[in-house]
Amino acid sequence: MIKLKKISELFKKNDYTAGNGLYADLSELMAMRHYVPMMRNSRDKKASSIDSGGIRSAFRGRGIEMEEIREYQFGDDVRDIDWRVTARMNSPYTKIYTQERNREIYAWLDLSPIMLFGSRQELKSVTASKLAAFLGWMALDNKDRFGCIIFDGANSYVLKSGNDRAYIAAICKKISDIGRQSLNNNVNDSESRLKSLKLLRRNASKGAGIFIISSLMFWDDRYNRELTYLAGNNQLFLVNVFDNLEKDSPPAGQYKVEFAGEKLIFDSSGRDYIQNYREYFAEKNQSLHDFSKKIKAQLIDFSQNYSILGNFKIF
Repeated sequence: MIKLKKISELFKKNDYTAGNGLYADLSELMAMRHYVPMMRNSRDKKASSIDSGGIRSAFRGRGIEMEEIREYQFGDDVRDIDWRVTARMNSPYTKIYTQERNREIYAWLDLSPIMLFGSRQELKSVTASKLAAFLGWMALDNKDRFGCIIFDGANSYVLKSGNDRAYIAAICKKISDIGRQSLNNNVNDSESRLKSLKLLRRNASKGAGIFIISSLMFWDDRYNRELTYLAGNNQLFLVNVFDNLEKDSPPAGQYKVEFAGEKLIFDSSGRDYIQNYREYFAEKNQSLHDFSKKIKAQLIDFSQNYSILGNFKIF
């Protein structure tokens, strides 16, 4: 793992992520490539936390020729455990396959109205856009093909996989353009979202690494079937982007909020309110973790209130 302190010192000198926080500017998305060398350096080191291995495995690939058998480490795919050796050694061992290149990586990026929220620094849609761009640059560095499907609440934009710098730059531009347009969009159609996920299933090749980047706690059971299909044929990562204000209630006081034309005034005072607020988030988050475990997908909770740099440890 790269020490976060060292990365922070580097990025104080090179602020790659400064923007208006309302939409991801093209220059911000292009600058995500500067994080790739850090990822590449950390990828060669043994995982030191339960979060550090998952994302890297999407870019490590899953080859067809076995290279060696070694003790299981965090981040290894449980499907590769050699149960015969595990039983004999009384300790989990896993099969390591020859690294696969030119793999397909797909990001399903949510820029619908549920992502147009942010209490500090930037909207969740901006954080999600930066994550998608980073995945594109990481795929290019790993000689993988990267594709993206962008959903704005009503329409889906399919960018099929490619693996050259100009194409990743074109994807970044499309993400930026749609992110800007989505600021004036208040359509969040559930049927269109389902169709968008079906588009992803049709476009991604079997065995691809797929990243669903959204505020997943706002999803309901209608989408679980599509996610289950995707997890059955691909390596699925569910990236749950949230704002800390969704996790913890605001300071005591009265607040006026508005969404989709509906207005509400609420009072955040009182212990019961604070407790119920936290429990609601915790229950929704636990359900999401349980579902991810059930379909054998990797779930990543990604706080919007911090930069990619602040959350870099999960990569």
